[in-house]
Amino acid sequence: MIGKIIPYMLIGIIQAIIILGLGYSLFNVPMNGGLWQLAAATLLFLTASLALGLMISTFAKSQLQAMQMTLFILLPSILLSGFMFPYEGMPEVAQYIAEALPATHFMRMIRGVILRDVEVIDMIFDVGWLTLFTLVGLAVASLRFRKNLD
Repeated sequence: MIGKIIPYMLIGIIQAIIILGLGYSLFNVPMNGGLWQLAAATLLFLTASLALGLMISTFAKSQLQAMQMTLFILLPSILLSGFMFPYEGMPEVAQYIAEALPATHFMRMIRGVILRDVEVIDMIFDVGWLTLFTLVGLAVASLRFRKNLD
């Protein structure tokens, strides 16, 4: 399972570097936090997201079904994470759903690191949630994984 995740982690790291570099150079987004803090937050989010993807792939019967299930998770993640709409302005039920998704915790961490220079370790709830999500996701994916040669 870890071997399946590593190439996608590298791709995610490259994407994060490009996005943050463009944000800094084109849009003058301030980088108040340290790069190591930023890397730690990004790696936590990447591993949690990839563990979710592995878990989805063990439930799906086909690639099409996996893509549809991914959209079912991806859209609420984007809409409820606080990226598009303020988290505090959402109904309480939507906030509970948002707390279960990795993107919400990553948004808090990335805003804390980039805008306010907060240490990742000071955001222990978000770090803990992403770590727990990753471990549970990998455990579920590992338990559900079946090797089929059809």
